[in-house]
Amino acid sequence: MSRLFASASKHRLDKLWPWLCAASVALSLLMLSALLTLLLVRGLGHFWPATLEEITLRSGSVVAGQAIRETPLPQEAGVERLYFKGNRDVDGASWHWVDIDDITSRTTPHDLIRLERAPWGSFIGRLAAVETVQQSLHGREAWDYLNNALALPANQRPPGQLLLVTAQGETLRQPLDSVSQALAPNAMSWWQKTHTWGTNVWQFLSEGPRAANTSGGVWPAIFGTVLMVILMSVIVTPFGVLAAIYLNEIAHQNRLTRLVRIGVRNLAGVPSIVYGVFGLGVFVYGIGGTLDSWFFSDTLPSPTFGTGGLLWASLTLALLTLPVVIVATEEGLARIPDAQREGAVALGATRLEMLTRIVLPMATPAMLTGVILAIARAAGEVAPLMLVGVAKLAPQMPVDGEFPYVHLERKFMHLGYHLFDTAFHGEDVQAAMPLVYATALLLVVIILVLNLTAIFLRHYFRRQRGSEC
Repeated sequence: MSRLFASASKHRLDKLWPWLCAASVALSLLMLSALLTLLLVRGLGHFWPATLEEITLRSGSVVAGQAIRETPLPQEAGVERLYFKGNRDVDGASWHWVDIDDITSRTTPHDLIRLERAPWGSFIGRLAAVETVQQSLHGREAWDYLNNALALPANQRPPGQLLLVTAQGETLRQPLDSVSQALAPNAMSWWQKTHTWGTNVWQFLSEGPRAANTSGGVWPAIFGTVLMVILMSVIVTPFGVLAAIYLNEIAHQNRLTRLVRIGVRNLAGVPSIVYGVFGLGVFVYGIGGTLDSWFFSDTLPSPTFGTGGLLWASLTLALLTLPVVIVATEEGLARIPDAQREGAVALGATRLEMLTRIVLPMATPAMLTGVILAIARAAGEVAPLMLVGVAKLAPQMPVDGEFPYVHLERKFMHLGYHLFDTAFHGEDVQAAMPLVYATALLLVVIILVLNLTAIFLRHYFRRQRGSEC
């Protein structure tokens, strides 16, 4: 009876096990889809020209702005709506909470405009006139003149001022050359909004940040992230592959070798900030300080290599991801049948020829798997970079037209750090949140593109070599 009961339980478990596995996969995909959907909606939705509302309250005051979200008041006292009204130079606040029950009228006038300007950020109100040296333009003429002027670079625009009126009736004067964008979203068609959305996305990808990272683009951070990951991959791949070859193919398999393997695997679990401290002490202060005393003594005490930079950040992340590459490559080497090695030697190949012509080509997919995992980890790391070279705003790009063209000693921007700085160190956290989502989506896309490139190469070599690794 007990055997029959045990057999029935095992049979039920065998039938239940595939369903548990399938449910786990489905839940993982669901959570991943939810994350990507959140980033897409919150990130890309920020660049869509949102409708501007003008509301009148019971008190008689008028508020113009973009409705952001609604929040229930405590004890079922009603609902509050958050409006972005801009105009920080008028009353020092860009956001306004409104009790929905206090709203007496709500309209979307076509003449409401939104300007992006420096240094006060967004203006939401109306354009009363454009004043030039020769004339003062009003109405449609003023709006057309403004759009034509904005199509020119800021240093080529004709001198002039904008006469702006807020929803409360206050008048402002804004220099024409300080305005970067002018929109009237309520008067735009769907096609015009789509075109503007595409333009805003392109500006986000191709321009530098402005207004303490709460506006503008992230091109320097994209460039710095990709360049650092490429340098890290170039450094870590040969060292990781050679170390794996030595441990699996050359070293005697004894207690010392097993201890080395345990040490390598344990290094993969060391907190990344520890690698940052190591990079700061050894690479920056140790090696960099020595290089400064040997070759750049005339510039001291201002350091050249004795401070954080692209080279030290790449080396630090290469050290951080080295265990991943070693373990993945060694696993691939271990899966190659010994018959392949013995057959090559029996046919007269030397040990070096056997390694370079038989073993390494068959293990190439495993090596690329290690590189894929290394890229995925390194591209998202922030903690060590804060110690060895990343900057909030890098005045110079690491690559330019001056010899030696790639300046490894310069600081650089990174998407991960840009994301952290924008979310926690910005002057206006509410205004920065959409950019946080957009930057996070961009970081995911860049990691995905880098990984897909490595995966494509892995499959290519796998097809070429017919490897089972």
